[in-house]
Amino acid sequence: MNTNVSSIKQIAITVSDVDKSLAFYRDILGLEFLFSAGPNLAFLNADGVRIMLSTPQGAGAVGANSILYFNAKDIEKAYKEFVEKGAKVEREPQLAANMPDHDLWTGFLRDPDDNLVGLMEEKPKA
Repeated sequence: MNTNVSSIKQIAITVSDVDKSLAFYRDILGLEFLFSAGPNLAFLNADGVRIMLSTPQGAGAVGANSILYFNAKDIEKAYKEFVEKGAKVEREPQLAANMPDHDLWTGFLRDPDDNLVGLMEEKPKA
């Protein structure tokens, strides 16, 4: 086990327009806005993981990012609220896997640059 690293602290998302993407991640998903560092960088908090929104700066391509999966407490309700606030629909929440101690549910939205944004919930077995 490598003891030099322990957890993800920041994830960068390459976007075409920081203000437009900030509105999605802050106003629709409800992430806490931390600060801006000029017009091409904004930082948010996702339960201790910092999300950096950045225009392409030598690396990265708009809309070609890895998928972020955000934990949702009530995935169906959260998904509905995000769509009502203007999120683009990709796939409604559905059962993804039956695990021994829980059921894994996932659903997907798109941000303003069509990056796929995942929602997931581990529902305890009844």
